[in-house]
Amino acid sequence: MIITDEVLFKRTLSLERKRSERTGAGFLLVLVNGETGTVEKLAMPLAAAFRETDITGWYQFKSTIGLIFTALNGASRQSIQSAISARIARIVSGQPVELLFYFFPEEEHNGTGYAESQRLLYPDYQNRELSRRLFSGLKRATDIGGSLIALVVLSPLFLAIAAGIKMTSAGPVLFRQKRLGKAGTEFTFLKFRSMYVETDPHIHQQFIQDFIRGETPDTQRVYKIRNDPRVTPFGRFLRVTSFDELPQFINVLTGKMSLVGPRPPLRYEFECYKLWHRGRILGVKPGITGVWQVQGRSRTTFDEMVRMDLQYVRNRSFLYDLKILLKTLLVVISREGAY
Repeated sequence: MIITDEVLFKRTLSLERKRSERTGAGFLLVLVNGETGTVEKLAMPLAAAFRETDITGWYQFKSTIGLIFTALNGASRQSIQSAISARIARIVSGQPVELLFYFFPEEEHNGTGYAESQRLLYPDYQNRELSRRLFSGLKRATDIGGSLIALVVLSPLFLAIAAGIKMTSAGPVLFRQKRLGKAGTEFTFLKFRSMYVETDPHIHQQFIQDFIRGETPDTQRVYKIRNDPRVTPFGRFLRVTSFDELPQFINVLTGKMSLVGPRPPLRYEFECYKLWHRGRILGVKPGITGVWQVQGRSRTTFDEMVRMDLQYVRNRSFLYDLKILLKTLLVVISREGAY
């Protein structure tokens, strides 16, 4: 009967998650929340009630006990939850505690939102972010300063682009779209409109889903549709120059995005992700530019793009951000890989 400490338990949870992502083998995390005295008394009885292959430890010292069940033996999730709930109920014996069941690989979890579920199952990302407070503060200051300067300096260009959009096609100047940000939190993503209004979104949805699954031909290994019939002539100019991305400085200023980070996915993109793909949006804000934009731009496979994003998540720093921003300027000027 071993009760692991908080650091070791969360480390074990991280390793189990990675094992599950790699092999597809499931596991269950159960969190027992309650008042300090009550939870402390329950720790040893809970550890004694389950198998030696199960892991009991402090998810949050003195307030939340975590139980990791690693061998589910092919039983249904409902039957597993019922059996474990009944056993814990006998141990708790009416004391005021809250049980939270979290199965992995993930599915919709008892009404818990995606952002909340990621906070629970990915505590290592949260701890990593806390250990980088200085970098986070510096990054946010850079985002605010950089976006403010860009919005002021480029304001004449904003007005010219707005006039160009209005003169060449009917519809609004800005294109608004729901995207997923840090930890899957939804926000309104802004771009200059480059397409005709009332176009069929299923064209892009099918293309992106095929691209993520690796089902597009090698000649179409780009993240944007070539010769997209939905794009206006002026919109093609905006896309080639990347001017359509400029309103995202507003997203950066409001804190929904950063200057540097992974691109924010659409929900139907995210639904096609493999488990290991999800790490690209868990612990960092999405960005206007990132590693794959300056290394592969639009010409790369989706798996390669994700690996570049994960490399950034692991190694991000202020100097790394500056390097990416400088490379972005060169890539935009050269128009390399733009469509």
